[in-house]
Amino acid sequence: MATALTRWRPTTWGLLESFRREMDDLMARFFGEEGNGEALTTWAPRVDVEETEKEILVKADLPGVDPKNVEIAIENGVLTIRGERKEEREEKKKNYHRVERFMGTFYRAIPLPPGVDADKVTATSSQGVVTITVPKKPEAQPKKIVVTPK
Repeated sequence: MATALTRWRPTTWGLLESFRREMDDLMARFFGEEGNGEALTTWAPRVDVEETEKEILVKADLPGVDPKNVEIAIENGVLTIRGERKEEREEKKKNYHRVERFMGTFYRAIPLPPGVDADKVTATSSQGVVTITVPKKPEAQPKKIVVTPK
């Protein structure tokens, strides 16, 4: 089965590409507070996109995000996931104890292949993972042809 969804990779670094992204995120969070004392206000949750014969499954890691603060939409063949994670910050000077949680808005846009049924999309949330099921229309699903002997 040919898949309509492929991941674009700007380099051929393979495994090092995910490490580079993680380091970029770490550096942005670390240096994002330099100068103005404010944390970064946007981030992009990690997603897995899987295609089967009957549907597209998108799993987004959204730990600490209330499902009420997540908006999911499909428009012009693009699935968008957006929302907000609230900030929690605590500082204690005695024995210096500090707890930080990242806050801010997030946004992901995932192009979908033709033939999805946008009217029947469902989304569930469990343990910080939002799973979005985008069914394919019957005419977009593969046709099985039975070979009969003569």
